[in-house]
Amino acid sequence: METRGIDQMLSELRSVSQAAQNKPVQGEDVAGGVNFADVLNNTLKDVSAASKDARSMAQDFSAGDPNVNLQDVMVNLQKASLSFQQMVQVRNRLVSAYQDIMNMPV
Repeated sequence: METRGIDQMLSELRSVSQAAQNKPVQGEDVAGGVNFADVLNNTLKDVSAASKDARSMAQDFSAGDPNVNLQDVMVNLQKASLSFQQMVQVRNRLVSAYQDIMNMPV
């Protein structure tokens, strides 16, 4: 049974609970704002981990591991693909915003 999803959900619930109590949340500055670099770095690490997990599961399935079924492999591969596509879109938006700022008249 995979507990990673449950652990992630619990982590998100704790973050929301801390935010509701006005306590600093991981990735949040003392002034109350979100530290963008930390959030981006954590998201990149999550995308990388999802990709590694999906590849590992696919390799285990192709090696004939009886504990890994095809449905889980396909779902994890799709999740990894979607998270990667989402990060590409975020990158594209960041590049576009940077270009817009650089093209502004002074």
